[in-house]
Amino acid sequence: MTQTNSPQRFDDLGLSAEVLQAVQESGYEQPSPIQAASIPPILAGEDVLGQAQTGTGKTAAFALPILSNLDAHAKGVQVLVLTPTRELAIQVAEAFQTYARHIKGFHVLPIYGGQSYDIQLKQLKRGVQVVVGTPGRVMDHMRRKTLKLDHLRTLVLDEADEMLRMGFIDDVDWILSHTPKDRQIALFSATMPKQVKKVAVNHLHQPVDIKIETKTTTAKNINQRYWMVSGLKKLDALTRVLEVEDFDGVLIFVRTKMATEELAEKLQARGFSAEALNGDMVQKQRERLVSKLKSGAIDILIGTDVVARGLDVERISHVINYDIPYDIESYVHRIGRTGRAGRSGEAILFITKREQRMLRMIEKATKQPIQAMNMPSVDDINVNRMQRFKNQISETLAAKDLSIYQQLVDEFESETDYDPNQIAAALAYMIHGDKGLLLTESKSEGHERNKGVKTGFNHDADRVKSPRRSRGNTGHDDIDPTPVPLLEHPEIQMERFQLSVGREQGVKPSNIVGMICNEAELDREYIGQIDIYDQITTVDLPADMPKEIMNILWNARLCGRKSEIKKVGAASGRPKGPKGPKGEHDNDKPSKRKSKDRKSEKDKSAKRKPRSKAKRKDGKKPGRKPKK
Repeated sequence: MTQTNSPQRFDDLGLSAEVLQAVQESGYEQPSPIQAASIPPILAGEDVLGQAQTGTGKTAAFALPILSNLDAHAKGVQVLVLTPTRELAIQVAEAFQTYARHIKGFHVLPIYGGQSYDIQLKQLKRGVQVVVGTPGRVMDHMRRKTLKLDHLRTLVLDEADEMLRMGFIDDVDWILSHTPKDRQIALFSATMPKQVKKVAVNHLHQPVDIKIETKTTTAKNINQRYWMVSGLKKLDALTRVLEVEDFDGVLIFVRTKMATEELAEKLQARGFSAEALNGDMVQKQRERLVSKLKSGAIDILIGTDVVARGLDVERISHVINYDIPYDIESYVHRIGRTGRAGRSGEAILFITKREQRMLRMIEKATKQPIQAMNMPSVDDINVNRMQRFKNQISETLAAKDLSIYQQLVDEFESETDYDPNQIAAALAYMIHGDKGLLLTESKSEGHERNKGVKTGFNHDADRVKSPRRSRGNTGHDDIDPTPVPLLEHPEIQMERFQLSVGREQGVKPSNIVGMICNEAELDREYIGQIDIYDQITTVDLPADMPKEIMNILWNARLCGRKSEIKKVGAASGRPKGPKGPKGEHDNDKPSKRKSKDRKSEKDKSAKRKPRSKAKRKDGKKPGRKPKK
């Protein structure tokens, strides 16, 4: 069923009185197309296969009818919603809470990696009707028998294609296979890859097929531009763009949480009102920052795809992709944060020469050209600086009481031989100091102009999408600790890490990628070579990962076990066996072991060698040092 129109009001859809009241109090009257098409069949208990673009209201499309059918007095989990990320799990849970504000006795619980099990176990024991979680943590609770789904009525897969991209599709399939056969399933996705369709065929029963058509995937009122930029000059380029562009609010996208903080600090040092928005923040901090952006207290937010999901601030006039997104859907979602409420918007994309292919793919998919832009020159910047300074003078003269300062200037003029122009110039210099008002062209920076995209692209850039694996047995000491440099980012220093799960536990490269992307919010582009052995797995990651992230990854679970990630060659920090330092259910940091125990284990492991290793595309074996 393809549908683009929607009924006039939510009243027409048959929602319960409590839910309808909450919807009206939220200010919504007319449902979006995906809501109008999905709510009736979900209310009727039918399976639904829904396809619609990001940001079209899919959460309300399943939350409203599910809450209308909910039995708040019944015990046990009635609804399970799977989401690809913890941020989205939190947002979906909050949406359920908002729409259920008039349902007495309603409880919803988000469960995700990185949060203490104790918090989740207490709330599960107390009793909840709706659980919203990421596949890995949900599956772990199911295996522990702490999440019982005997009374499950409805299961929702939200952003199924994103779960596929992050490597969770096998976990999703396992969860679906361990739920009651008579449960209702609603699957929502922006795209329908073959693997997602396979899940639908295997688990959905005669679903209502809903596809919301859109003429283009990006709004026509968004002006899209790109600039071919050198990595060493990205900050200077960004500064120039912000100097010249007439913006209201700006949202800048980077790939990692660390990058949000670093870029925010650098922009603040250059005089911009900027703040970082990342996954380390509690929800109240995040809401406070968004409120500051809405009110104009700050002008620039730097965030990642995950934390910016669902961000709706009308004054965002510019979206700048400081780091190119990993796929087309992410690009569409990013630039969709501007050009809202009928306003025009600007989207600027920074790309490197190796990222030209992604640029062309975005243009082809969105059916809209992205124009090359010229980087503002020094003259452009200086013209803008002078005009802004003149405007500040005019605004100050018009709005401020300057009588005391005028008296001071008059006295100084009468006491000296300086005329008013000289005094005004001295005062202007005092404001700007030795830094000066105008920018000077440095020899090293030069004046760059974008020459447009040339053909040609390194097709090995997708290496991490199908990580290499070796099929051997291995000890702890026969692994080469030398990481393989990233093809796309050779400037990034890498380190080799070891995880305490391997082929015998059923781990796959997609499981490793999914865990790291979800728990550490690290883009898959920065996940290097993966080698899977019988008992362990090695993976190359950027060096100097924050201690907090390593603690989260250490406790993250793969195939029912803690990953217990550590640098290759580091002390084991755990007893031999699958339970970890203090038992399977413990979340503490690994305990230190006596050197004698480690030495004994080292002697034993030295005798074990890998049977074979898979070759990479370049013909080299993984784990070997590259030839100079």
